[in-house]
Amino acid sequence: MDLVDLIVEKRFLGQEFLTWLWYKSEERGGSVLLPGEGDITVVFEKHMLLESGEGESTEKIVCTGLQAELQEARTGLRMGKKLEQARIVIGHNDYEYSFTLAAALMEFRAVRLPKTETTEQDNSDNPEEIEGMTLERIYLFEELVKLVNGLFKMFLNVRLGAEWRDELQKIRAWVAKSTVIDGEEQLT
Repeated sequence: MDLVDLIVEKRFLGQEFLTWLWYKSEERGGSVLLPGEGDITVVFEKHMLLESGEGESTEKIVCTGLQAELQEARTGLRMGKKLEQARIVIGHNDYEYSFTLAAALMEFRAVRLPKTETTEQDNSDNPEEIEGMTLERIYLFEELVKLVNGLFKMFLNVRLGAEWRDELQKIRAWVAKSTVIDGEEQLT
């Protein structure tokens, strides 16, 4: 099996991870308990891409808006579409990371790292200060990757464990839970 076939065959894991993470982020009002790190903030916002079908019959839906307005994305899930890409904000230790995560390759896009005192003063010509700023940015990116990897590990533990059936039922109930009609939330 070549790499392209393997990616296509396993892309469902990234899609399930994004859906599970969206569910987890709403389960406790944006707070997710990450083992070893404590509570972190995970918020889905502004942009989601959902897909269905394969090859030439692929259908894509882009949903944009504030977090509360992502009902179209939830409707897409209800219709069997898979979450392929999402804009996520993670808050941890007074830092806020903003990025888009693409499911198929678990690819980070449009990453905005936290602003720090060092990175705010990026007008220096001093090579040592430039090196310090670069190393700090690398550290912050590594921290973001560590947090996402921790969340993915948490997902895999659930996904591969005996509790996946129960978790899947909770996710399905969450997806089906409500719709917005004429600006009012309706239970379905």
